[in-house]
Amino acid sequence: MDLLQKVNTLGESAQYDLCGPSGSQTPSKRNDFERWIYPAARPDGKRIRVLKLLQTNVCQKQCYYCGIRAGKDVPRASFTPDELARAFDRLHRANIVNGLFLSSAVCTSADWTMDQMIACVELIRERYEFSGYIHLKMLPGCSDAHVERAVQIAQRVSVNLEAPNAERLARIAPHKTFYDELMRPMRLAKHLIDEGGGRLAPAGQSTQFVVGAAGEPDREILSTSARLYREMGLARAYYSAFNPVPGTPLDGMEPAPAWREHRLYQADWLLRFYGFAYDDLVIDDGGNLPRRADPKLTYARNHPERYPVEVNRARRDELLRVPGMGPRTVANLLRWRRQGVLRDLSDLTKAGAVAGRAAPYILLNGKRPPYQLPLWEPDPDLRDW
Repeated sequence: MDLLQKVNTLGESAQYDLCGPSGSQTPSKRNDFERWIYPAARPDGKRIRVLKLLQTNVCQKQCYYCGIRAGKDVPRASFTPDELARAFDRLHRANIVNGLFLSSAVCTSADWTMDQMIACVELIRERYEFSGYIHLKMLPGCSDAHVERAVQIAQRVSVNLEAPNAERLARIAPHKTFYDELMRPMRLAKHLIDEGGGRLAPAGQSTQFVVGAAGEPDREILSTSARLYREMGLARAYYSAFNPVPGTPLDGMEPAPAWREHRLYQADWLLRFYGFAYDDLVIDDGGNLPRRADPKLTYARNHPERYPVEVNRARRDELLRVPGMGPRTVANLLRWRRQGVLRDLSDLTKAGAVAGRAAPYILLNGKRPPYQLPLWEPDPDLRDW
């Protein structure tokens, strides 16, 4: 198999590991090597072009949802560390990529495969003198020594939890252990990152959940994410809506709707950027986020005692809970109101707010702004919230 065939095979196998700003799986382009280059955002907000590949898709695991599980008849390929490091260097020197996302199936053992991945990254760092962004997966059950080396040579590390707890994981990946194989590397990585004082894995660590494969409600996913943000210093969580792969044990199950994944990302942003706690999220009787309105709007409707908020006097945390206002909008409003009284919805629009969404929940200089109630709720499947 030639190099381009390997890139295509291992890029195809890596496509469900998420790295985009909103969990996007859309590559930058669709030709040759560039087919597997994805846009990603660094912690400083700068966008970069990331090559996303597996070291190998030869897997000994039998996760029920996975398209490259052991025994499944799919094209298999592996890179040697030297092959992949050399290919990445060529792309970087041609200014086609400026980052690498390296994951892998578990071949032979987690430690053997991690040896290959770490050797590849060491070559990229030392032989090819690349100092830019690398996101390195830590494989389930890998040794403490591999975790330590991973945080030394990568900007970001991650372990895919796949499910929110041990009981749910057993339904989709019965050969993996939630606490020993998945949480243990994450806890050690946190300890090392904290001890490193910003020198080790400076972009932190992330994780990913397969949404809907194990029958879990949103309540379980979000409570786990909130705990990881609070206790593990998680940089971010990714949510991937389950889509059954033909020929796997979960073939025939209903796929998770795209709107559910979208709602989880919206709730996740409230936890990460808006000062919401898990207990602030409104969950329905089935344990899920409501479909018909986004989580922030649902919160506002369920807490009429907290509104309207006077824009000219409210604290930052109060303004962040107003629908239609984000952190940048709030920062602008806090700055502008020091220069004069905000009196009109046009001031909110100039600040970046969606004024029509904010209007029912605010006062401007003691007065309610005019607004029109919507005649119906848009279907989240049909518009970008």
